[in-house]
Amino acid sequence: MIQAECPVLGVREVGSAIFVLTFVSEAISSSVLAGQFINIKIDASNDPLLRRPFSVYRTNGPEVEIIFNVIGKGSSILHRKREGDTVGVLGPLGVPFSLSGGDFTTALLIGGGLGVAPLPISTAVLRKAGKSILTFLGSRTANQLVGNHLESLHVATDDGTAGFHGTVVDLFKKHYRETHPSHPKIFACGPTRMLHAVAEFAMAEDIPCEVSMEGPMACGFGICQGCPVELVDGDKKYALMCKDGPTFDVRRIRI
Repeated sequence: MIQAECPVLGVREVGSAIFVLTFVSEAISSSVLAGQFINIKIDASNDPLLRRPFSVYRTNGPEVEIIFNVIGKGSSILHRKREGDTVGVLGPLGVPFSLSGGDFTTALLIGGGLGVAPLPISTAVLRKAGKSILTFLGSRTANQLVGNHLESLHVATDDGTAGFHGTVVDLFKKHYRETHPSHPKIFACGPTRMLHAVAEFAMAEDIPCEVSMEGPMACGFGICQGCPVELVDGDKKYALMCKDGPTFDVRRIRI
C-alpha cells in the first residue's frame, strides 16, 4: 500500500458528465491488480474530509486512470483538476478479481453505469490469459455509455437510444440463454440492485460469479468499519467491503 501526493496530467470528458482523470504513480501502476481500488483525498483542505474510493480504470506505463461522474462537491473539485495539480492517493487497496487460472474459458464481464470502471484493466488481463471475453455494458442513455478498451461489447440503455432497450442484466440473460457460452464465469460491477439480479441469475444457472461492490470506503483498509457486507455463513457475520472485497464470490455474501 502506497500513500503519496501524485501529479495530475489532466482530466478529459468521455461521456455526459463522465470524466477520466490521469495521474502519475509508477508504484501504483506497476502493482495494481484488476478489481482493486485506490482512495483519493480530493483536496489538501479538510473539505471534503473523507477519502473517496475509485476503481483503477486503466494503466499506461507510470500513468493511472480513474473514471467518475460529477454528482457532488468532491467530484466537482476532482473534475476541475488540471495538469500540475496533485491528488493524495492511497493504494492499491482491496481484493482483485480472480481472472487468471481457474476452470473457466469464457469471461462474461457485466458493467452497469460507472461499473465499467474495473472492466478495461480486467479485459487486458483476461486477454493475456487467453480467455474468451464477452462484455455487457448498460447505462441510462447513449451518451453515458463508455465502451472504450473493451472486447466483444454488447450495450443496453434504459431509454433505448443505443443497443438493447432495457437493463444490462436483461440483455445479458437474453444473450446467455441464446448462446450458452462455454465454461463461463461472470465478473460484474455496478449498482447493488444490478449486482443482486446478476447474483440471483448466476446461482440459479450455476455459473461462477464474482462481483465488485460499490460503497463508502473511507479508510480503505478496515479501520473505520464503515463498509460491512453480510456473509452467508462461517465464523464471521460480516466482512468489510474495503478489506475483504470489494470483489466477492456471490456464494459468500448477501447482496
